[in-house]
Amino acid sequence: MWLSRQIKPVSATADTDLGVTTISGQKVGVMTRGEVRDLPVYGPGGYLWTPANGAAVLVVKGGPGGEEQCVAGTRPLEEVKEIAPGEVYIYGPGGNSLYLKQDGGVEIRAGQVSVTGGLSITGQLTVNGQSYQPCSC
Repeated sequence: MWLSRQIKPVSATADTDLGVTTISGQKVGVMTRGEVRDLPVYGPGGYLWTPANGAAVLVVKGGPGGEEQCVAGTRPLEEVKEIAPGEVYIYGPGGNSLYLKQDGGVEIRAGQVSVTGGLSITGQLTVNGQSYQPCSC
């Protein structure tokens, strides 16, 4: 029938919105224009992240009509330091961070103590379940 040829299928769209998490976990609740629950959380390859309640997050909407949604990222909680292209800086609550530097160095922060060199560790170091004690030879 000629009318059936006149109706076009709805094309897939992609849109984003800024929301605030209301439920944390691997499936989150987010308040954008209204609350949406059970949204999956996506991150870059090899990176697992769960947004905290009240975090400002990026919600990606896709599919016909934008009904398929997911949480793709969050606004930094702190001022992120300048990093060189290709470097990776991951930070979490309490000042904890992992910084993979372009020169091959690794900086790990988990407290207030710092050991300088190729590997910088702040906090308690445990090796094979035992607290690390430097050799006093």
